[in-house]
Order: sequence, then C-alpha cells, then structure tokens
Amino acid sequence: MLAFLGWPEIVAILAVVLLLFGAKKLPELAKGLGKGINEFKKASRDVQEEIERAVEEPPAPAPRSPTAYPPANQTVASQSQSQPDSSAQG
Repeated sequence: MLAFLGWPEIVAILAVVLLLFGAKKLPELAKGLGKGINEFKKASRDVQEEIERAVEEPPAPAPRSPTAYPPANQTVASQSQSQPDSSAQG
C-alpha cells in the first residue's frame, strides 16, 4: 500500500500529523485507526465465509407452479362432467 512512498515522504507525513494533532492525540488516533482496520478485516472475512458457504450449499429446489394442480374445490369427476361427451353427439 505504501510502496510508492519512500522514507523521507513517510517521515514528512508523520511530522505534519504530529504538528496538526499534537503528541497527546497521536495514541488515540492510532488506536482508532487500528480498531477501524480490525473491524474492516473482520467484516471482509465474514463476507468471504458467507460466499464460501453459499457456493458449497446445493441450490434450493425450484418452487412448483400453483397452476400445475387443479383447483381445490374441483374434483376429477366434476371435470369429466363439465366436458361434453363426444359419443352422444353422433
């Protein structure tokens, strides 16, 4: 992350931070920064584990369409009665 910065640049940045915030605030800032980094690492680890679990689980079966079944109040016998008899027409 800091690969593009050399030692002189890092020392200059630390000197500016020391001048801006003072020596008493630096430990508090470093502690807050450390907690933030740890929280980020934990959250990214949790997301990675969730993705791995989702990949390992078999997919859930697709829900069946409710139109595949006849209505509950209609039986097979009533369906045959509602259809005209082709032998009676001739």
